Amino acid sequence: MKKLIVLTLLALSAFGAFGQSEKEHKIVFQMATADEKEQGSLGRQINNVLAYWPDAKIEVVVHSAAIEYMMKVKSVDKENIEALLAKDVTFAVCRNTMKRKGVSEEEIIDGAVFVPVGIAEIVEKQETGYAYIKAGY
Repeated sequence: MKKLIVLTLLALSAFGAFGQSEKEHKIVFQMATADEKEQGSLGRQINNVLAYWPDAKIEVVVHSAAIEYMMKVKSVDKENIEALLAKDVTFAVCRNTMKRKGVSEEEIIDGAVFVPVGIAEIVEKQETGYAYIKAGY
């Protein structure tokens, strides 16, 4: 009988019956397109994820043709980006792209962070357990 109880307790603990903490969800989105429809869909996708997993850690890596998405004057989604920043979503902008396109930090929406190489940032996030999602549809 004692063995049966021990086995039952072990089985229950394996299935999380004793208050194991909920899994941490970490997602890195890659935004590399100039397509404004795809850029607009990113905010909806992130809001859907946050509605389902309110504590998810989300980072959007912006590089290449998407640089205008993060520019104060040129962004078609600035208000949405600012709302997501207020929800602790990280927007990481690639310095390589900024240099190539002649974009300064002052031109980027306030609250963004800057990373040396966008692709390297995505790889590093994946190496630390982030799930990768290509932004858009």
